[in-house]
Amino acid sequence: MITSRDNEKLKLVRKLHDRRWRDQLGLFFVEGEDMVAAAAAEPVELLVVGENVSPELLAEVSTAAHPPRVIGIYRRDDLPGAEPRAATLELWGVADPGNLGTLIRSADAFGAAVVLTPGCADPTGPKALRASAGSIWRVPLVAAGAGRRVALVAHGGAPLPELDLGGEATFLLGAERAGLPADVPRDVEAWIPIRGAESLNVATAGAVALYEWQRQNP
Repeated sequence: MITSRDNEKLKLVRKLHDRRWRDQLGLFFVEGEDMVAAAAAEPVELLVVGENVSPELLAEVSTAAHPPRVIGIYRRDDLPGAEPRAATLELWGVADPGNLGTLIRSADAFGAAVVLTPGCADPTGPKALRASAGSIWRVPLVAAGAGRRVALVAHGGAPLPELDLGGEATFLLGAERAGLPADVPRDVEAWIPIRGAESLNVATAGAVALYEWQRQNP
C-alpha cells in the first residue's frame, strides 16, 4: 500500500500533469473508473484506492473536481494509429483542451479522423481526456485529411447544407477568437446557418459539419 506522497508512482502522475513531461516520456494518465474501462490498452501503472494507494494521496495527484477511485497511466504509442477516414476534422490553433476533447468525441461519433496542427492543445492532457469521454482510444490522429477541403467560417461562403459533401471531406476549423488562418489551403468556404448567436462554438460547429457530412453519405 502506498502511504507516502514521495512514492515514485505518485511522482510520475505529478510529472504527467505537465505537457513537457508527457511529450518526453510518451505517457499520459486518465482518471476515474469509466475512463480506465474505456482504455484499449493495458496500463503501465494502475493506482486504485483501497488496493494500493490511500484515498488522500490519490486525491492529491488528481486534477478532477471529485477525486477518482482509480488513475491509470498509459503509453501514447498504444493510441490508435494514423488510419485515414472518409471524414476528417483538421484543427488550427484549437488551444482550449475542453473544445479539443469534445471535437475528438464528435469525430468518434461520426467515424472521423482528426488532424492537429501546431498550436492545438494536447489531446492527452487531463481536461481534453475528460471531454473526449474515452473517444481518444477510437479516433485516429492523422497527418492530413482526404477529399474536398471545406473551411468552416462564421460569415461568407456557401451555406453548409447546400454544399455537395458526397465522398471524402476534410473540415477545417480555427480557434474561437482568431478563426481559421487566411493562408490555410481550402477548396471551398462554408458557414452554418443559425438564427440567434453570432457564431457557434468551435466544438459545436465541428459536430454539425460531421452530422451534415453523414446525412449526405448515408
